[in-house]
Amino acid sequence: MKDKLSAPLFKPSEIVKLPEHMDHHNHGYNQVVIGLSGQTEFDIEGAGNLVCPGQGCLVAADAEHAFSGVGNNEILVLNVPTDQLQPVYSSENMLRLFEQSGYFHLDRQAQTLIQALTAEMTAHPDDLLLSRACTDTLMCVLHRHFKPSGVEKQSHRLNMDTIDQYINQHLTRKISVTQLAGVAYLGESQFHHLFKEQTGITPHQYVLKKRLELAKGLIEESQLSVAQVAQSTGFASQSSFTQAFTRLYGKPPARYRKDST
Repeated sequence: MKDKLSAPLFKPSEIVKLPEHMDHHNHGYNQVVIGLSGQTEFDIEGAGNLVCPGQGCLVAADAEHAFSGVGNNEILVLNVPTDQLQPVYSSENMLRLFEQSGYFHLDRQAQTLIQALTAEMTAHPDDLLLSRACTDTLMCVLHRHFKPSGVEKQSHRLNMDTIDQYINQHLTRKISVTQLAGVAYLGESQFHHLFKEQTGITPHQYVLKKRLELAKGLIEESQLSVAQVAQSTGFASQSSFTQAFTRLYGKPPARYRKDST
């Protein structure tokens, strides 16, 4: 089967929109997928995750993987041959990137660079030299980005600054434990165990607390209606927001705002 994710190797990088139907394949080269817009659903050898902007996945050569788009979406695909001879790919740490498939999260600096590179690629889609340069540049970024992950795994301590940054960037939408686990380079069950051990609460409770802290600030300092605050902080409905807010702060949002003025 020929499709965008099994593009010929002479196209080192490409911006792709995935259809909504689930497809699957494997290929004899490594691949990096980075979310640009919307959401894409991936399952790599049984490990599933949603890939959103600022997130991505490593697909090792010959790994069976399934994928589909969720609504309007775009991803950046980097094709990396296993016999790549350029010096940029020859270091031990770089080769270790593809020892196994997995999901990852990119910091703001890396995301800004990706936005600039993909803007150039969009403007010049047939420039193979630019395509190669983008792949080489982003592989160097990933090389540096993945370096600390081994330290975090060995120490069995979660980097809460990184997790908080991800949560704060995505509070307006649903945040799953699987996505948070991907930020920490861990499986879902291991992440859940370490998170509760380190914070004393579950990831779901932690995210809910973050949503309510933001909502409290908006209730106190903004002119947004209760419904707008609920939407801005990622609650499914005004009623669920009001119930959660009242449970934590002892009074409903409207009453809390009135008593704070």
